Amino acid sequence: MPELTNPRAERVKAVRALAGRPARARSGRFLVEGPQAVREAVRAEHVRVHDLYVTDAAAERYGEIVSAAGGRGIVARTATPEVLDAMSADAQGVLAVADQVDVGLDDVLASRPRLVALLAHVRDPGNAGTVVRAADAAGADAVVLTRESVDLHNPKVVRSTAGSLFHLPVATGADLASAVGALHDRGVTVLAADGTGEHDIDDLLDVAGAAPDGVPDLAGPTAWVFGNEAWGLRDEDRALADAVVRVPIRGRAESLNLATAATVCLYASARAQR
Repeated sequence: MPELTNPRAERVKAVRALAGRPARARSGRFLVEGPQAVREAVRAEHVRVHDLYVTDAAAERYGEIVSAAGGRGIVARTATPEVLDAMSADAQGVLAVADQVDVGLDDVLASRPRLVALLAHVRDPGNAGTVVRAADAAGADAVVLTRESVDLHNPKVVRSTAGSLFHLPVATGADLASAVGALHDRGVTVLAADGTGEHDIDDLLDVAGAAPDGVPDLAGPTAWVFGNEAWGLRDEDRALADAVVRVPIRGRAESLNLATAATVCLYASARAQR
């Protein structure tokens, strides 16, 4: 297959357009940028990769990506660095186009999850992607984004997941109240993470597996609700949860970044459950 050499070609413009939400909505596809994310995408049997673009240098350096793609019948098209740069400034010589990978909330719940991250009004792409990555690292079963949250397939979100987007189910477009109700119906305790919480996460870890009445047990199936980066969770959102839990600030920091707090909470549950 001939090398792509024209940065102004229609194919190049079509790929670049996927950085915008309208093109993603029309096509049902999205960009996977950089060797780490592309490597995980081509390895994931449930992910349909349509196109793989690499520079000659990247094809040599990341031969395992080209090989894994070939094993699934995905043809790697070589392109000049100028073409890859025109497609994406963040490709690092490797770029793929894939079908969107979000699932429905019912699909998440059908697996009877024990640990879920639920993002309510999370608008920052870097934070959303990092929570997906942290959930994957902590062994969570799924992530759920409400309809008010950032688009999962925003290129910044995808990059921030560092490939974890292809490791665990991520549901999008959920209504927070409905999602919490569905989790409750399946016996999942819903905890809201908030600096004003009446429960300290360290105290909950101390009693995990033997929590007294009225105290949430981190050893049981748990969904954590994380709110907006600027204003956290609304009163009505906190009221949906079984309890509100705070991560203690031991030093002089004013607060924790959303993704950092989420990582602490998810790992606390993972430790308690294991």
